[in-house]
Amino acid sequence: MCLAVPLRISSVDGVNAVGEVEGIKRNIRIDFLNDVKIGDYVIVHAGFAIEKLNAVQAEENLDSILEVARIAQSGV
Repeated sequence: MCLAVPLRISSVDGVNAVGEVEGIKRNIRIDFLNDVKIGDYVIVHAGFAIEKLNAVQAEENLDSILEVARIAQSGV
């Protein structure tokens, strides 16, 4: 199973960028998207940003992922 995760862009250097969520930073590539800027939210899969999101979409997605993680940890 593969999972794409929303990250907020914290730095951009050509086609390389750093995205972060919950204090975790990841080096990613932004080759597939145009005009990615610091502060943008992107969906990242296998190290590549594949889609831009607005802040509301990103927060909803992150909330869902965190809820699944909480349930998995509780053993329900």
